[in-house]
Amino acid sequence: MAKNSHLSARGPSQRQLRVGELIRRTLSEILIRGEIHDPDLNRMSITVSEVRATPDLRVATAFVLPLGGQGKEEALDALRRNRYEVRRAVTKALTLKVSPEIRFVIDETFDRMDETRRLLNQETVRRDVEKPSEDEGSAEE
Repeated sequence: MAKNSHLSARGPSQRQLRVGELIRRTLSEILIRGEIHDPDLNRMSITVSEVRATPDLRVATAFVLPLGGQGKEEALDALRRNRYEVRRAVTKALTLKVSPEIRFVIDETFDRMDETRRLLNQETVRRDVEKPSEDEGSAEE
């Protein structure tokens, strides 16, 4: 195990990325078609933005967000409550050696992007970003 520890710093392998994308697509299709027999889950529109698989492909973490960002906890509870049925449906659709355990996490990427945009649009930040270009022009004269 120690000899492979340097590999983890490189990021996910091509295989992890490929399996994660296959699971993401399959999970999205299952949720869109309403294949899970839970009325609470079927009435929600849930976006699966990314799935990250562990190197051994035994655990897949699905980053999900309900449409409009409303009802995050309810969506997460419904997915976790039906995780075995979701896992069975994903396994049935894919031909993988091991059926991965699927863990659900709220995707906060959109919130972070909005916060970053808000920070970059602040007057003090804009002024600081524009300032170096003005100083470079006056230093050359």
